[in-house]
Amino acid sequence: MSGTHSSNGRREVLYVIACGSPLARHVGNLVDLAQQDGWDVCVVTTPDGAKFVDRAALARQTGHPVRTHYKQPTDPDVLPPADAMIVCPATVNTVNKWAAGIADTLALGLLVEAQGLGVPIVAVPFTNAAMAAHPAFRAGLARLDEWGVTVLFGDHVFPLHAPGTGAQHVQAFPWEVGLTALRARSCPLV
Repeated sequence: MSGTHSSNGRREVLYVIACGSPLARHVGNLVDLAQQDGWDVCVVTTPDGAKFVDRAALARQTGHPVRTHYKQPTDPDVLPPADAMIVCPATVNTVNKWAAGIADTLALGLLVEAQGLGVPIVAVPFTNAAMAAHPAFRAGLARLDEWGVTVLFGDHVFPLHAPGTGAQHVQAFPWEVGLTALRARSCPLV
């Protein structure tokens, strides 16, 4: 899957879901790469993710408002429906809640619903070694993978870091891995 045009002629829509992590400050890098791939990109953040991003800059970059909270029932949807989603950075909190089916934020609600609709989803966790060692997180990653989410995690993706040092590692993060995984989902090797 790459951001080509759908059967009705519109560009395919990619939701980039950013969680509360120092890496989220640089999510515009992922937006740039996705736009170069032809995607119409929308950014959704968790409430903690919103603390890290420049909402106005991302809205200018994407042409869409950055959403964090559920809308009022009578308000129109301001984002087009997603054809695919990348959760990057995915935090321990988001992975654990998502794997448990909790939809108490817009980001989680969108993920739970998209999974039920069969929307391709890639999760790219960014956390420290101590948080990553928690059994619930490891079990959550395994469940999401079992349920069809492409989970990109481990030293082969990005090495874990010590607690409190995440901001020192963001410049080396391989933003393209999520997009590469989406492409591989639609064009499996024969």
